[in-house]
Amino acid sequence: MKEKIRQRNWHKIKPVVFGLAALFLILLNITTSHSRQPQPSLVRKDLSRRETLKDSLDTKTGLIIAPGFAVVSTTCVRCHSPKLITEKRATREGWLATIRWMQQTQGLWDLGKDESVILDYLAKNYAPKNEGRRPLLKTPEWYKLTNRQ
Repeated sequence: MKEKIRQRNWHKIKPVVFGLAALFLILLNITTSHSRQPQPSLVRKDLSRRETLKDSLDTKTGLIIAPGFAVVSTTCVRCHSPKLITEKRATREGWLATIRWMQQTQGLWDLGKDESVILDYLAKNYAPKNEGRRPLLKTPEWYKLTNRQ
């Protein structure tokens, strides 16, 4: 008797259960399909940024990819972070002074023929910028303060 009652109830409830399941799957498909597709403008920006970075900067070190990059990457980054290079800006003489300082105090070996390659790369790609702080005043005009009361 109980079994017959269960079967009757199941026949009444069955279409509602399958209808709700189908509705749930449709809603789930709609929400996931909208969340997977990024907006076209965002895709374009992301691709162009990636291409720019890929074309000019090494993704691992952040150094500019240019002639001499391989020598700098294998020589300099062997001992210290590439950020020491990217954050420092100097002339060729300044970079040479830095190399000499590292050789005298930090145990840097004689770079041999790689030294000129490294200096060319650093002087070209990490030269001082003309922007930033204003230059120092050359001839300040000093005046004597007087006590006028």
